[in-house]
Amino acid sequence: MALQVHQFPCLSDNYGFLLHDPASGETACIDTPDAAEYLRQADAKGWRITHIWNTHWHPDHAGGNAAIKAATGCTVIAPAVDAPKIAAVDRTVANRDRVTLGDWSAEVIDVGGHTLGHIAYHLPEAGLAFVGDALFALGCGRMFEGTAPQFWASLVRLRNLAPETTLYCAHEYTQSNARFARHADPDNVELQLYAAEIDARRARGERTVPMGLARELATNPFLRADAEALRNRWGGASPIETFAALRAAKDAF
Repeated sequence: MALQVHQFPCLSDNYGFLLHDPASGETACIDTPDAAEYLRQADAKGWRITHIWNTHWHPDHAGGNAAIKAATGCTVIAPAVDAPKIAAVDRTVANRDRVTLGDWSAEVIDVGGHTLGHIAYHLPEAGLAFVGDALFALGCGRMFEGTAPQFWASLVRLRNLAPETTLYCAHEYTQSNARFARHADPDNVELQLYAAEIDARRARGERTVPMGLARELATNPFLRADAEALRNRWGGASPIETFAALRAAKDAF
């Protein structure tokens, strides 16, 4: 039986995710921005929360841990580097560790840069990955704690996943990201088509998350910092320097 992903809005622009394995009955919260909403959503689905998988320490990702654990007795898994700032952690994980939900296995990927210890959860057999704030549709997270070399290496790890992977990011930032992406890479025809589609979807009140990695590879400027068009426009003697220039420009955009 296939894994089920239940996605729902919470806080101002976060998405919550419940990952459910029908065979075992296990359910993981992917981050916990709003404990009450997660508990309501799980109850409405008739799912029992058994795990929390945190991607990083920020309160809009781990703030609901203690309340959900108190209500359900679930097991909390969190990134080792960020764990001192995260409540109620039972197990810490790092790059290439594995976590399980029933018979399904997820590989932990180090995607530090937004925070030092940020991780993603990749389920290759299901063809999906939960990337938190490391990567967004047409964007990436603000570099609060990491360095450009660290963050670029993280994005390369995500870029190397199978192109058909479906990516679940944690915020509905796509329309604003598209505006910067068009500024960053104005001659990218596929990007222009994608951005127009995003505007139409948002006008209809539709979500733009999850997104397909293949399309991001063709359109997301932060994944394309080693492309000639981006280097020529933004400079840099290496992809790291081009990425840093793009990230600084986005911060000021």
